[in-house]
Amino acid sequence: MTHAFTPAARPAHRPCVRLVGAGPGDPDLLTLKALKALQSATVVLVDDLVSDAVLALIPDGVRVVQVGKRGGCQSTPQAFIHKLMVQAALEGEQVVRLKGGDPFLFGRGGEEVDYLNEHGIEVEVINGITAGLAGVTSLGVALTHREYAHGVVFVTGHAKPGDSGTDWVALAHTAHQARLTLVIYMGVKLAHHIQQQLLQGLPADTPVAIVQHVSLPEQRQVVTRLDALSQTLVEHQLGSPSIIVVGDVIRGVALALDAPDMRQAAQA
Repeated sequence: MTHAFTPAARPAHRPCVRLVGAGPGDPDLLTLKALKALQSATVVLVDDLVSDAVLALIPDGVRVVQVGKRGGCQSTPQAFIHKLMVQAALEGEQVVRLKGGDPFLFGRGGEEVDYLNEHGIEVEVINGITAGLAGVTSLGVALTHREYAHGVVFVTGHAKPGDSGTDWVALAHTAHQARLTLVIYMGVKLAHHIQQQLLQGLPADTPVAIVQHVSLPEQRQVVTRLDALSQTLVEHQLGSPSIIVVGDVIRGVALALDAPDMRQAAQA
């Protein structure tokens, strides 16, 4: 016997917060649902990585509160953001929490949902296109091209305090054996460490793409080898925000991007 699940209708009076994905920066990549949420908002709590072009879509008169977070810089405490959302929702505001990329991909959206639910606040999550997808798409790469990969892993290079972080050696062995593409967020700062760990399970000539400022006019991209990752970042002065994509799916773009050290790998 099967049972159909029908979500309960949201009471009209119940306070609500919308967690909205702003995507990687290009406003044309916003979903229609995200745009409608911005147009109906009375207060918008904005992440640091939300582009000016997306912010320009917020109607005049809407209160915009900057609650930025970026590694290595002064950040708004998460507890303060939680309280702001709850307070505004209980005051009857139409609250949008506007987050770069997708709210549920390394954006601490899960923590925010938990906190809001604990305080009786309804939550609606509106997905956004993540930089890990938009960045490689801009290179003409399919993350799961069946000739090169059986799957994809989204992983962060930035562990929370007290956490040992990703076991890069184990991940490298798994990626090599299972033919997985690795998409690394927030990995620039620890790129040398990540490179050395991945080299224990992946070949030195594994292709790597680095894409900075995904989807924005200032986007830059470089293709290199895994054993030259940290050197390439320095030589090309690539910094955050960037994504790092590791795997054989990158081989097909090495020639097109004129990566001399990857030509042999691309033709293999």
